Amino acid sequence: MTQTSEFTPADGGASPVIALLLRFRTVLALLVVTLFFAAVAPNFLSVANFLIMFKHIAIVAILAIGMTFVILTGGIDLSVGSIAGLGGMVAGALLLNGIVLAPLGVVIYPSVAATIGIVLVLGAALGLVNGLLVTRLGVTPFIATLGMLYVARGAALLMSDGATFGNLVGSPDYGNEGFGWLGAGLVLGIPVPVWLLVLIAAAAAFAAGSTTFGRRVYAVGGNERAALLSGVRTDRIKCAVYAISGCAAALVGTLVASDLVAAHPASGETFELSAIAAVVLGGASLSGGRGTIGGTIIGACVISVLGDGMVMVGVSEFWQMVIKGSVIVAAVVLDRLQERFGQAR
Repeated sequence: MTQTSEFTPADGGASPVIALLLRFRTVLALLVVTLFFAAVAPNFLSVANFLIMFKHIAIVAILAIGMTFVILTGGIDLSVGSIAGLGGMVAGALLLNGIVLAPLGVVIYPSVAATIGIVLVLGAALGLVNGLLVTRLGVTPFIATLGMLYVARGAALLMSDGATFGNLVGSPDYGNEGFGWLGAGLVLGIPVPVWLLVLIAAAAAFAAGSTTFGRRVYAVGGNERAALLSGVRTDRIKCAVYAISGCAAALVGTLVASDLVAAHPASGETFELSAIAAVVLGGASLSGGRGTIGGTIIGACVISVLGDGMVMVGVSEFWQMVIKGSVIVAAVVLDRLQERFGQAR
């Protein structure tokens, strides 16, 4: 007993420190990664590089925000990268080929705004299919979204037989010019995707923290059975979050195609890994019920800064995959440690 009492003050002093480090691990990781690449890459802190990084952060963060809602319910969405690729291909096809109404002998070329709207609806619809597979047919989220991953990627490849839709600048004759501005334009010197991220993040944070829908999302992830007994329509909530994730993925695919002024069917490969990593790094639990939009955005910053930094210092693409995979595993391990530490206290 004497030995236990002697060590108690030391344990009590160490516990808050460990808890604090675990709680702010993502911010510390971002600080460490930024300082490291600032030291080893001469142009890392340049304005031009920051603008590029901000754009990449926006792409990952928008995708991860949709993934956050899914993970908060205890689900997972592996199809977001493929839906992003398909979304870009659909946007390219609409801009180049229009909508062919064969029986009438008419081709309709949607405006850029209409094209984006169509792509977002398509993404939401594919996400809704994921949700229905999970809720109505009882398919596990991993399998349901894995299947959609292949379906969406195959559809993207079929649209052009694996070819790229290039030169998506539109035509004044069709009234569909200006597509490139969405992904590459600047407003007040800041890339348009960053402004979109600010709007989406604000809306998502408000929905998650200040609305009935957000409270129900957390309730489903925290204890689905209890949520159901309390009157929450859990199936509707799950369908909604998968639709949100699909819509976010389609928007990301449109942004990528707009930035490149071209759409490739392989676009978006491994995007789902970056999104999941960002959410987990941001403090969300893969078992559901815990996570924040702010944490997800910080996690997206870590993933994007790490990726861009490795490119700048010439790290092999193969090693980049190894390092990113290790980051995902480390994030999950730290999440488990945080849960065990909280229970121990």
